Amino acid sequence: MRVMLRARLDTQIANEAVKNGTLPKIMQEMSERIKPEAAYFGPSDGKRCCTFVFDMQESPEMPAIAEPLFELGAEIEIHPIMNAEDLVKGLAAVRS
Repeated sequence: MRVMLRARLDTQIANEAVKNGTLPKIMQEMSERIKPEAAYFGPSDGKRCCTFVFDMQESPEMPAIAEPLFELGAEIEIHPIMNAEDLVKGLAAVRS
């Protein structure tokens, strides 16, 4: 299932992770683990934020995916999402 993960990082913890080099390492490891179709980084609500869109095979993957972000004091949201092709297929099923 395609999901979107958005994480807002704690500023103080993320500042320290930038200084000691762990923030880029964690983001690289996340990307290698989940193989996102898209990854975005920028500010959200005054905090560092990352957004990944990826395919999650099973819900038990969530703890392993989220734990490194929790170590950065992140507030995490994971939502099922669709692209335009998925939406067309879903709406076609509703009409049938």
